[in-house]
Amino acid sequence: MTENQNIRVAVDAIVFGYQNSQLYVLLIQQKFGTQESYWALPGGLVKNDESLQDAVKRELKEETNVEVNYFEQLFTFGDDVNRDPRNRVISIAYYALVDPSKLKVQADTDAEHAQWFKINEIPALAFDHNQILKKGLERLKAKLTYEPIGFDLLPKEFLFSELENLYCTILEKEIERRNFRKKILSFGIVEETENYSPVKTGRPAKLFRFNHKKYNDLHEEGFHFEIKFA
Repeated sequence: MTENQNIRVAVDAIVFGYQNSQLYVLLIQQKFGTQESYWALPGGLVKNDESLQDAVKRELKEETNVEVNYFEQLFTFGDDVNRDPRNRVISIAYYALVDPSKLKVQADTDAEHAQWFKINEIPALAFDHNQILKKGLERLKAKLTYEPIGFDLLPKEFLFSELENLYCTILEKEIERRNFRKKILSFGIVEETENYSPVKTGRPAKLFRFNHKKYNDLHEEGFHFEIKFA
């Protein structure tokens, strides 16, 4: 039996955004503590009377003014007993995908600043947050191969080329675009609209949208959305 156990539970939020063909992650700059002035993932300690999901949503809202309806649990970080110099802290990391153009980021509580960072320009982060972010990016890349999650990062209506560019950006490599288009359209979850992209020159292109109902129906049937990029 362990006596006088003093382990705290925290949550950390990896919020990915996509804009102008760039993948971003939302970070805060610490205002207080041993990691003062370091950039970090939004997060903090879980209260005694709240769930993990409620805690990560609350911390994100308090520190960045951003509200996210759905988070997916990523991993539990706690093997390094010294990951937080203040206490023994076990952190449960979550990640979410959002469209930054719809959000107003504003630092609050113990955050000095809050802003989007390009994924390839991440500074040295507080605690083990670089490791947490790396794990989140690995999960995002892997999930693209079996789940059409990229639509959460795009506007409601988009060019098909924007979807292709999104996948190329996240995977950090070119894809076979003709095969990709054929595969995605074969699922029936992407549909062509009657709207065109607003362009000043050249021929306007049709816009597409994600069919949530079709996706949910297929998901309930156990349909496997496998996409190969080799």
